[in-house]
Amino acid sequence: MTRIIAGFAGSTTLGVPKSGTRPTSDRVREALFSALEARDEVNGLRVADLYAGTGALGLEAASRGASHVTLVEKGQQAARVCRANAALVVARAPRGSAPTVAVSAQAVRSYLHHAPARSLDLVLIDPPYELSDDDLRLDLEALVPALDEDALVVVERRARSGEPGWPDGLALESSKSYGDTVLWSARLQ
Repeated sequence: MTRIIAGFAGSTTLGVPKSGTRPTSDRVREALFSALEARDEVNGLRVADLYAGTGALGLEAASRGASHVTLVEKGQQAARVCRANAALVVARAPRGSAPTVAVSAQAVRSYLHHAPARSLDLVLIDPPYELSDDDLRLDLEALVPALDEDALVVVERRARSGEPGWPDGLALESSKSYGDTVLWSARLQ
């Protein structure tokens, strides 16, 4: 079971596609968002959840105060689940303060090549295990022009995958391990 942990939609149970996704665990999501909120890295921000799967990361950001969230997921079944989950979360928002949540049913790199410059404040990336390091690097390279000057990029990977290959323009800020999962955070140089 995947659920929203906190914010106005806390405890909302999210749908999960029958196959092809690996939602971020509640433990890792809770730790990530506790750290982000402690640094005021969610409220009012424009967020992208790349390789969204269920949309849990982006929808957690929406529940905790992000103003605009885009869930990017090319799998058609998963994109349908993202739309349904987004509707559940937005319906729980306080009257007059619902975040904008959009679902982009396309490949991540295609989305990034068309994203407006400096349009993102927080980017959450939880790619499938089988995504190669080279493909992740190309995604990160395509992401750089869409980042606002103070943007934060968080990449979730298996520990054995190692640190992502950061393209020119992005530099590692920190990393944190949670069992077999590592969250890598980077900012513009």
